[in-house]
Amino acid sequence: MGLKQIWGEKMLVKNWMSKEVITVNADDSMQNAIYILQEQSINILPVMEKEKIVGIITDRDLKKASPSDATTLDIHEILFLTSKIKVRDIMKKSVHTVPADYTIEEAAALLLENKISGLPVLDESNKLIGIITRSDIFQVVISMTGLGKKGIQFAVCIKDMPGPIKEIRELIYEYGGRTASIISSGENAPKGHLNIYFRIYQIDRDQLPSLMEKVEKKGTLLYIVDHRENKRTIYEG
Repeated sequence: MGLKQIWGEKMLVKNWMSKEVITVNADDSMQNAIYILQEQSINILPVMEKEKIVGIITDRDLKKASPSDATTLDIHEILFLTSKIKVRDIMKKSVHTVPADYTIEEAAALLLENKISGLPVLDESNKLIGIITRSDIFQVVISMTGLGKKGIQFAVCIKDMPGPIKEIRELIYEYGGRTASIISSGENAPKGHLNIYFRIYQIDRDQLPSLMEKVEKKGTLLYIVDHRENKRTIYEG
């Protein structure tokens, strides 16, 4: 397997989903669903029936179905009521799912488009094999951008042509730094340009101004954020 294929797989749902999925049975009580969500500190439960996913229930669904604060029922009556309501009576039967080979971007787009917090992951035979949530997507962003290294991120706008990214990376290396991630985007960039986001670490802070001066000859600096020192320089424009 080539390096390109290895890194490509890391952006697939199967590499970031939770494989141990906590579920609830359609005939379980609402009270039991509430207990599971609170006990496991989660906010979404796939609903199962005969090993098949038949619905989804969230903490929001349970709050909507629960007696309001204005009710005259006492705690024992509330517990009795929630023990009689079945999950199938309050679950959403229309379930948005994804296959394991979807990209993280595709999963994120579905979460955003449908305003949901998680997506059950199904295999070719529609068997539940995982779940990907907004928290997992956030973890991808943190991991892929190298934020955990607490280094420096800077953004530079360059012409969309071969050469500048390689030259900037070589400059970083010459100054003793290492590159944790490079992300490029044409969004909000002038026509024929790209915004490039470098995250670097192991750089001598005393050498940073000199490095940035040379980087600025390759393009237009947009900002510099030093996460270790919590220093931020945002350029106008």
